[in-house]
Amino acid sequence: MKLTIVIINYKVPELLHLCLLSLKIAIQDIETEVIVVDNDSKDHSIDYLKKRHNWITIIENSENIGFSKANNQVIRYAISEYVLVLNPDTLLEEQTLKICLDFLEKNPQVGAVGVKMIGSNGQFQFESKRSFPTPWVSFSKISGLSKLFPNSKLFGRYNLSYLSENEINEVEILSGAFMFIRRDALKKAGLFDEKYFMYGEDIDLSYRIIQAGFKNYYLPTTKILHFKGESTKKNDKKYIYNFNNAMLIFARKYFKQKNKLFFAFIQILVNLKIYLAYKLLDLSKLISKKNKANTKKILIIVPKVEKETIENLIQKQKKDAKIFYILSENRKLISEFDAINSKILQNTLHEIVISFTYSKHEVFDLIHLISAYNIQVHFFLLSEKKIIFTKNEKK
Repeated sequence: MKLTIVIINYKVPELLHLCLLSLKIAIQDIETEVIVVDNDSKDHSIDYLKKRHNWITIIENSENIGFSKANNQVIRYAISEYVLVLNPDTLLEEQTLKICLDFLEKNPQVGAVGVKMIGSNGQFQFESKRSFPTPWVSFSKISGLSKLFPNSKLFGRYNLSYLSENEINEVEILSGAFMFIRRDALKKAGLFDEKYFMYGEDIDLSYRIIQAGFKNYYLPTTKILHFKGESTKKNDKKYIYNFNNAMLIFARKYFKQKNKLFFAFIQILVNLKIYLAYKLLDLSKLISKKNKANTKKILIIVPKVEKETIENLIQKQKKDAKIFYILSENRKLISEFDAINSKILQNTLHEIVISFTYSKHEVFDLIHLISAYNIQVHFFLLSEKKIIFTKNEKK
């Protein structure tokens, strides 16, 4: 077996369905097994996926054991040469897996690779490439210096923001949303540390892969669409705590004994950050209630044959929205780019809904085109007669 792909699902069956549709194309000509671990979603995930994807293996957990343990359930027994840890809220280009596999085959010293990730608003996701959170790097991140001076090699190390997002580079930390790992590297570095329930485990494993004598690389020669945190509630205080507490777990593991003063400092900063995040969350909820009264402007981009179906759906789900349409004569999206750009410039659009029947390469190009406008993108799935909405992503 060449490749094992493991995906952890928690209450995102529709987005995982889109992910698997893109994955089915991407794995062509690669000997691959795809294993989905459901972390006790307690929804319709299992039935939904079984009806649509009889080519995958599904493991049903009786409780939510977290990201690390669920991935290890599969990785521990995988016999393939490579393992891909993949988030369910992602879409792959047709050549993504082949590009990663080719790079690893040609560079045996490389233990793992990540790719360029973009959000559904078209923005580049900085966690695509990061460095090890040393005391100074952690301080620069938590204090906000990395945001103030992103192009500085001194302050911008956390997200390596001084490196071009379009150049191949050796990096220290890869994202667990897409982590293509050599099996030999896992044998030496070990599996995910199960102390992390969610968040931080990718940093920990990336670091141990380097400690085991391998290199990690960032490959922008292919990209994925990552909806970022769709299986978590980012407006939830539990998420805020788990996300920030992951840094404490990491600091406790690698710095507590070596640098007690730094660890104490990190504890104070993280707790302060959690407190401030709680306050900002309460404030944002008040603001969002006031903004709900505003009428949304939505651009629908579909082939003509799909118009009637989506028209009925959009009216049911967005009754107060002002709708614009761009209807293509065929299933080629690229020919409509000028018209789409014109519509965006003429109207202050809030959201775009794109037919999932267009090629993923064209969809990615369109999302790149609209990235400057920070417009949220959703997908219309004709086979399901359903619009799959993604959440608004914070910049």
